[in-house]
This record gives sequence, structure tokens and C-alpha cells, in this order.
Amino acid sequence: MTKIEKAVILAAGRGTRMRELTNDLPKPMLEVRGKPVLQHIIEGLRDAGIREALIVVGYHADAVWNFFGDGSRYSISIQYATQTVQDGTGRVVNLARDFVGDTPFVLSYGDILVDPTNYKRVADLPANVETIITVTRGEDVSKGGAVFLNEQMELIDIREKSRPDQTTSPWYNAGIYAFRPSIFEFSGKLNLSPRGEYELTDAIRAIAHSGKKVKALELTGGWADVRDPEVLARLNQE
Repeated sequence: MTKIEKAVILAAGRGTRMRELTNDLPKPMLEVRGKPVLQHIIEGLRDAGIREALIVVGYHADAVWNFFGDGSRYSISIQYATQTVQDGTGRVVNLARDFVGDTPFVLSYGDILVDPTNYKRVADLPANVETIITVTRGEDVSKGGAVFLNEQMELIDIREKSRPDQTTSPWYNAGIYAFRPSIFEFSGKLNLSPRGEYELTDAIRAIAHSGKKVKALELTGGWADVRDPEVLARLNQE
């Protein structure tokens, strides 16, 4: 079992579905229960034993830099990388190559909120597993990735934003992963998806299809993709 101590958080997007709420802030800096979504993520990772984080910034990057600085206020070392072209999650992971070196790392989208106890589970990477993908049930698969697993919770396939009538999987991609550096081999070979983006999920599928083990981990407790004003309002009422 490898105990992961590095994490990468993708926080470069504007979040256009948030409309005027993101005029001056990137979506991960919107507040849920009194603090930014990104702060919830960073504190959860730190409490799970993560010592170093790389935040990938882009839209209104200054809002993130000014808030978190070098991370010392939060007892974690924080570095930054800038995504200059918004061309999907598949290429942006390459910005972390120098940061992670030859060590495994946790990767989280910057708008995903989970019960913090899950971070520790993701950060424990079994020796025979190449990648961990987290999953949850009961979500609309047309809004994200439908994940297809065998009886051992190993990935067979993942399909991005497929129509509900095309999909029979109960598992939804929950947006937090553990990777070994081999991810860079696969992300470097990506082609544009039908949506015109380089998709991280295409690289994960390629890892599984290469014969390496991609294990799914069902999250416990609450999970939320802070994707629009309605979700944000609901979280702040709870």
C-alpha cells in the first residue's frame, strides 16, 4: 500500500452555469457554508495526510493565489500551475508532471464536495492498482461520466455525458482519483473527444484497456458537484 502525500486540484474554469456569481471569482472560490469550495477540498486533503498540493488555476487566478498563498496558513504546501488554454481535463493533468515527479498523487476537480473521510481512502493506493476512480450512485449520467465495472469493482469502461437511454450503469464518476505517473503516458496520447476536448476519462479508459488495474471506490457520505446556482443554494441551506 502506497500512502500518497501529493494532490493536484483542477481550479482553472470559470463555471459559466453559475452566471453572474462567477463574474469576479472562479467557481471553486464560491462559498459553501462560509468558506470556498476549494478550502473544503484542501483542508480535507491535508487532514488525510496530503503534504503538498498543486492548484491548477486559470480564470481569475489571482483570487486563488491571494486567498491561499503558499498554504502555510492551512498547514499544507501549495504550488500553482496556470492552464492557458481551456481544452479539457485530459491535457491539463500534464501541467502536474514536474510537481509529482515519480510519485503517485490524488487528483480532484475543484468543484467537488465530499465527506472528508473519503480522501484518506483515495490516498491509500494498493500495490497492484494503477489508478483509483471514485464513484457514486443515483446521479444523472447525462451530466458526467457513466462508469462500467465488473464484480470486483474494476473499471471496464467509462462514457462521458452519454444520453440516459444509452446507459445502463448505476455508477457515476465522482471526480476524485489516485494516479501513478503512468497517467502522463496515456494523457499525452489523447485525441479530441466528440465534444472537442481532451478528456481525462479517455486516458483512464486507456489505462484499463492496456491491462493495468483501475479500481473503483464508492464514496461514503455526502457528495456534491457544485455545478450550478441551484446546487450551491441547496448546499448552503443544509
